[in-house]
Amino acid sequence: MVLMNNKAYILEGIWKAYRSGDSVLYALKNVNLVVYRGEFVSIMGPSGSGKSTLLSIMGLLTKPTRGRMKLFSYDASDLSDRKATELRRKTIGFIFQTFNLIPWLTALENVEIAMAIGGCDLTKRRERARELLVTLGLGERLDHRPTQLSGGEQQRVAIARALANDPEIILADEPTGNLSTTQGEMIVDILRSLTDQNRTVVMATHDPRMAEKSDRIVRLRDGAVASS
Repeated sequence: MVLMNNKAYILEGIWKAYRSGDSVLYALKNVNLVVYRGEFVSIMGPSGSGKSTLLSIMGLLTKPTRGRMKLFSYDASDLSDRKATELRRKTIGFIFQTFNLIPWLTALENVEIAMAIGGCDLTKRRERARELLVTLGLGERLDHRPTQLSGGEQQRVAIARALANDPEIILADEPTGNLSTTQGEMIVDILRSLTDQNRTVVMATHDPRMAEKSDRIVRLRDGAVASS
């Protein structure tokens, strides 16, 4: 449910530059973007257009070279590393194309670890991890390790892990890139359903079929917003 009077993100004049020898390369150029709470936004563009850099800035993993970003009521542009880490842990869940599951841990343990980092006690985190995995249709896979799971199942474990700390925002970087079309559609449908819980979802994707399931598509070209 999109709440148009409640903005999750406000990005104003965001630039990101990287120095390469004597040259300066611009990954993002004067990006202005508003994302509303409960909105599902897809970021599209060719490789090198700035999709991952934009998600990294929105996820407080990278600071912009210039510009301002508000995350809910916070001015996130000048946060210290400690404050950014704390806000990120409480507010944002990440989903990646490569799943990033720990291979020697079970599905249950891979979800638990996200809460363990935040200091959640064992009983509570195990109960929460089990609840999330069952909800995502993995009740029979709790004790399976990543190599015993299909790609779609691994990505659902990754989604459960992203939801473990009950974040308001989910950032997904090409979450269907390593999946079949059927598995990819299932994952995007799960992301779509998260907005019914007032969560905000921002997904970088190159697949127009997946992007069509979102509320809005933001297109990047050469680091700039071409349309939104």
